[in-house]
Amino acid sequence: MEASVRWDGLSELLEEFSKAQYRAKDVSARVERIEKRCLELFSKDYRFSIIQNANGELCSHYPRQIVFLEYESAPEDKNMYESTVQVSKLQDLVNRSKMARCRGRFVCPVILYKGKHICRSATLAGWGELYGRTGYNYIFSGGSDDAWADTEAAEEDAAARNGDSQLFDKVRGHDIKLLRYLSVRYICDLMVENKKVKFGLNVTSSEKVDKAQRYSDFTLLSVPYPGCEFFKDYKDRGYSAEGLVFNWKQDYVDAPLYIPVSLTRCLNIDWREYQRWDLVKQTQNYLKLLIHILNGDEHSGLLVHCISGWDRTPLFISLLRLSLWADGVVHSNLEPAEILYLTVAYDWFLFGHMLNDRLSKGEEVFFFCFNFLKHITSEEFSSSGRKTRRKSSQPRESALTLEDFCLLKRKDRGSANSLSSDFSVITEDSPGSYGNFNCEPVDLMSFGNQGQAIWKKTHASSPQSVFWNRAQSSAEDRPLQPAVIEAKSSSSSSSNHSDHFLRPGSSPLEVPQRRLPTITERESRLEAVQSTFLAAYNTTIGLKSVSPSPSGAIGGLLEQFARGVGLRGASTIV
Repeated sequence: MEASVRWDGLSELLEEFSKAQYRAKDVSARVERIEKRCLELFSKDYRFSIIQNANGELCSHYPRQIVFLEYESAPEDKNMYESTVQVSKLQDLVNRSKMARCRGRFVCPVILYKGKHICRSATLAGWGELYGRTGYNYIFSGGSDDAWADTEAAEEDAAARNGDSQLFDKVRGHDIKLLRYLSVRYICDLMVENKKVKFGLNVTSSEKVDKAQRYSDFTLLSVPYPGCEFFKDYKDRGYSAEGLVFNWKQDYVDAPLYIPVSLTRCLNIDWREYQRWDLVKQTQNYLKLLIHILNGDEHSGLLVHCISGWDRTPLFISLLRLSLWADGVVHSNLEPAEILYLTVAYDWFLFGHMLNDRLSKGEEVFFFCFNFLKHITSEEFSSSGRKTRRKSSQPRESALTLEDFCLLKRKDRGSANSLSSDFSVITEDSPGSYGNFNCEPVDLMSFGNQGQAIWKKTHASSPQSVFWNRAQSSAEDRPLQPAVIEAKSSSSSSSNHSDHFLRPGSSPLEVPQRRLPTITERESRLEAVQSTFLAAYNTTIGLKSVSPSPSGAIGGLLEQFARGVGLRGASTIV
């Protein structure tokens, strides 16, 4: 792996990210390194230009150097998907349109997929924000997603009665010109409100309720998704998203689900049930919808936004980037640690996600994003649309439980300094419990590097055979073959563990073996990213914020590790 995105670089990024929100006008030497690395990673696959935002003149919480991807740098792709956008014209449109959206967070292209721009922004600014007499304090206000400066505001329809709707015509007209210049046709609005209300006043608007119907030429999708506050419930439930359903009956929730029928016919999703979906199903179905939209139109781009555009928006932008990367259709030259670094740094940190504030409130939408990757590994989320692309010839072992981990001999699981190079953790749900085993101390912080090494080794030897498991020898050379350890009831948990090992010739009957599924390249890629993230997160953020376990220091550390990588036990991350 190149030095520009070493393991310590990812840790440095997370440490900086967790300290304070990024501000374009206040950049340290460490942040400059992060910015530079992002440009290096983009340059591996794309020819791009820079939209200058040196001191936050365009937007205080957008990158100082906003990357505009023009085309893929590979010669065979250039002629097929070359951009027709002129950067000077784009910069001018951005300058004119920035007032149209909340906090000045204008429509910004961030992903290039087959020549189409995937963009992000905040929602439309309301009357109070446009006419604030105290300057743009709203840009610098901290706090939650709906934190606003306490300025005088009025209803948008009052502006129309006073003859001031011309201001909306002007600023939203520039916004529409920018969208059209970027060939954006689809606007995906994640707000659960039609308008954001603060102190009884409408402080933001949205395209779906624009009274003048200025956005009628666009395909508008209202796909309400819970805000960052909901992810406090996610954390409080032991980081379990399964079974966690948003309360759609709250007073402020008034945005309906609206998707044109033409975009839903081929998805086999019952959208009438959306209020019954748990967080996993809702996120999966929305991602399927976005990918379907991108694949269904050869020429048009997509805009995704919530209110401020720094919680729900980066969640779906990141999932889109990582899902398309796993299919090999964007950032094809980046390895797992590199795409992870780029996504964390660019999609989250440099676009102003307030990680420190969210962590202090337990609103772990950032963690949810990367831990959620295990739920989109199947081919049904693939941009190729194929469901059975299983090219790996190597089998996958069953998930390793924490009990198995504790029963491994020291030489099998590694020294006190690192995990064995022959060992890797399968991040899948497995039955078991923990806290009652006497385990020798092991260094749990090296897993990210180990995972990267294994991914690189197998990827280099066979691009379609990347997998996560213990190194295998041939059947003929294996004197001791572990069978799959099934979940045991309490009455049989004391059985001799030697029963699980079968020596050649020890039985006159053939012992049936469970058929192990192969693994797709998409699955292995996403698992590599998730595993690397969990290991880095635990070393920089997770272990600092988790209270000690009553089971003791070693047991507590193992418990935290098990929870961090998704090993199933008494408490799990699902």
